[in-house]
Amino acid sequence: MPDNERDRPLRSEPSGQWLAELFETYRDRLTKVAYRILGSASEADDAVQEAWLRFSRSDTSDVENLGGWLTTVVSRVCLNVLQARRSRPELPLDPDEPGAGAEPAASAAAGTDPEHEALLADSIGLALLVVLDQLSPAERVSFVLHDMFAVPFTDIAPIVGRTPQTARQLASRARRRVQGRDAPGNGGALRQAHLVEAFLAAARRGEFAALLAVLDPDVAMHADQTAVRLGATAELRGARDVARFSSRARGAQPVLVDGAAGVAWVQDGHLRVVFRFAVGADSITGIELIADEDRLRRLDLVFPAATSP
Repeated sequence: MPDNERDRPLRSEPSGQWLAELFETYRDRLTKVAYRILGSASEADDAVQEAWLRFSRSDTSDVENLGGWLTTVVSRVCLNVLQARRSRPELPLDPDEPGAGAEPAASAAAGTDPEHEALLADSIGLALLVVLDQLSPAERVSFVLHDMFAVPFTDIAPIVGRTPQTARQLASRARRRVQGRDAPGNGGALRQAHLVEAFLAAARRGEFAALLAVLDPDVAMHADQTAVRLGATAELRGARDVARFSSRARGAQPVLVDGAAGVAWVQDGHLRVVFRFAVGADSITGIELIADEDRLRRLDLVFPAATSP
């Protein structure tokens, strides 16, 4: 071996433990990003784990902003998850729509309420999850990264495969839908989400009067045969009987059922029953209990709760 080669310090590769410890310093933020994009705690954990695997196998010695690099990685993983959930055609963008110019600062004068946007960024209840689920994957990723985590559009663009200007437009359109504007057909879905959230809160606390308040006087509940074997009644009619049964569902949790707000009963990590709802103008008019395993497998379910199966 030549002397100059022998005298050169050996390059030490980072140990697996050091990489793991370094990754842990970013895990909390990455989990928040993944959860806000996906709305599912279990899928968010899976996305962060995939980001760790890619990080552990990559040479990041030349990466100046490791946090940004990891955010990009986990965002791309989340985008793939959203695209795999369902194929949603992209709506054409209007080149004259707001947001097509230079990136604006959030201000009340520009038609946005910074305090309201901060509240949106800090919550992901069923109503917000319903709206997010109606966005295209690119809209959802652009909106969440920019509005909730202040990622610049120049960094978002390569994640969603668009130009920075188009990424800005995608986020702008998503923002209007989240704030209740430019959302044809969203009224019924949001109304259902708010009613289901109220139903779920009352059921968890066992509050009979609160359940009566969200149930139509003539509400009907129907259960399939598997749910009946688990203790449900095949058919109940009237708000009092339905409220009396629902007040026992203290272990229930929120879930999106084919894109609509619903409730799930999970026991020992296993999904047992899904509550699917029909709503009227201001109350719940029907509840279907689904426990048959074949039917459950055919449902498109997204669990926002950390206890999802």
